[in-house]
Amino acid sequence: MSVTVYSKPSCVQCNATYRALTKKGIAYDVIDVSKDEQAFAYVLSLGYQQVPVVETPTEHWYGYRPDKITELAATRTPSSIS
Repeated sequence: MSVTVYSKPSCVQCNATYRALTKKGIAYDVIDVSKDEQAFAYVLSLGYQQVPVVETPTEHWYGYRPDKITELAATRTPSSIS
């Protein structure tokens, strides 16, 4: 699964997103939109003006969204039956 986090330095919500993805065992790439003009333009084309923007193979969202990260983790991990 490919997950990309578009972010910028000193972003509290970005850091929280990294921690949550790491805690759930989800690998991700980080692209700094303050250094990559094409990435910045791409994020704007998606309709976002704030970071982080998280992009997965099936969706994208902005902000720290633990609910979305939990859903993402559930789709990559088979459910265990008790």
